[in-house]
Amino acid sequence: MEMTKSLGKTKLRWFWIWVIASLVFRLILIYLPKNLNLSSRPEVSTPLTSLRRLAEGYWLKQLSMSPYAGSMYHGSPLLLTLLGPLTVTRFEGQPDHLLCSVVLVIADMINAILIRAAGQRLQMAYSCSLKSMGLHQVSKNSEILPSGDIAALVYLWNPFTIVACVGLSTSAIENLMVILSLYGACTGLAPLAAFGWVMATHMSLYPAILIIPVILLLGCGPDAPPGKLFPQRKYDKVGNSSSSDSSCPEEVKNLLGVQSVFSWKPVLVFLFWILLWSSYVLVLSGICVRQYGGLLELFKRTYGFILTVQDLSPNIGVLWYFFAEVFDFFRSFFLIVFHGNILLMIVPLALRLNHRPCFLAFVYIVIASMMKSYPSVGDSALYLGLLGLFAYEITDMHFSFFLFCGYVGVSLLSPVMHNLWIWRGTGNANFYFATAIAYACFQIVLVIESVSAMLNHDRMLAKESSAKLQDVKS
Repeated sequence: MEMTKSLGKTKLRWFWIWVIASLVFRLILIYLPKNLNLSSRPEVSTPLTSLRRLAEGYWLKQLSMSPYAGSMYHGSPLLLTLLGPLTVTRFEGQPDHLLCSVVLVIADMINAILIRAAGQRLQMAYSCSLKSMGLHQVSKNSEILPSGDIAALVYLWNPFTIVACVGLSTSAIENLMVILSLYGACTGLAPLAAFGWVMATHMSLYPAILIIPVILLLGCGPDAPPGKLFPQRKYDKVGNSSSSDSSCPEEVKNLLGVQSVFSWKPVLVFLFWILLWSSYVLVLSGICVRQYGGLLELFKRTYGFILTVQDLSPNIGVLWYFFAEVFDFFRSFFLIVFHGNILLMIVPLALRLNHRPCFLAFVYIVIASMMKSYPSVGDSALYLGLLGLFAYEITDMHFSFFLFCGYVGVSLLSPVMHNLWIWRGTGNANFYFATAIAYACFQIVLVIESVSAMLNHDRMLAKESSAKLQDVKS
């Protein structure tokens, strides 16, 4: 017992050492000359996440002009009010936007802590549900290193996360709202989950689809084995001693008892808080833009800008090139097709993965990152960090090394192709667009492989549970 506690303290100490090291590494990169010019990279900054555009919008507001005048700023007026004053603060001998950089570094750290806390909750509920069915040998595999720690370190040390932070991308704050919503749902805090969901949707629109996994998390509890295994739990509990669940907290035991039954009470509380937070955000946004056209102008300049893909500047997505080439007559049709693709995948995935709502949220985030109008590496940083929460369930992925090499290759080739096209003049848009297509293909492979590995893991649990049940009966 003492050896286990000592090992746990050692793991915890090393975890915080790596966390602090990642923060120091970010601060060192921020102090480099011109921040490696990452803030001007199309892979890092988009019309919705660029801090330079936010500073431009705040400068227009200071001149008593609409921050949405022209085509620079298209983000949240609340974010503009909070971060705008920090963009004009100057320190002698320090890099520009130093305070904003510190805010983004702090946001990354909070994201990692929340991911770790959510991972601990998921692992606790998952281990207890396995023990309740007598599958002790399966739960022991996760004792090597907690999946929450793995996910937090993957998020902090992911090159995409570091580049987005150093490149002054506000995607870290958007990711914070998404993670806050998932954490609130995992812990049963409906007001917190509603606040994160409302703010994430307000800032980026695409997180609106996460309402389904959040409702499943609140109504059914954290991720668990397939629902068809739960009817066997009652029989297994009779055949096994109650000591198998002695290590589980009482709240988790209560959760396991009702996990196969959907609970509407927390969902109704969540919906009530969504209404409350949405009203509050709309009132504050209306106050911020009341002299610049009101809420209608705000929706047109933010959500309308996202849905109509007005800015065709190059990015790591596929929509900019397609709509630059398509005839205007077909533009509205293909806008519906591209945005409808996201909605068409929601229901089938929810029906198949309803027993793992947190993993379902990961899949939704990958799909939205692939199909959104203005993607950035900050989106990849979020879903790759969440992928670490399921490190032990998806160990049977067949193309993990292929995906790793593909992401590294795209990350290196994208700036090279952009340089050949824009600065050298020895390439064209097809060079850069080829890397965007490859990036989208790797995301598709990641979704397919991860979902297949998770379903195979569930089939393994079903097989183990059936074998256990047969042994008990015999």
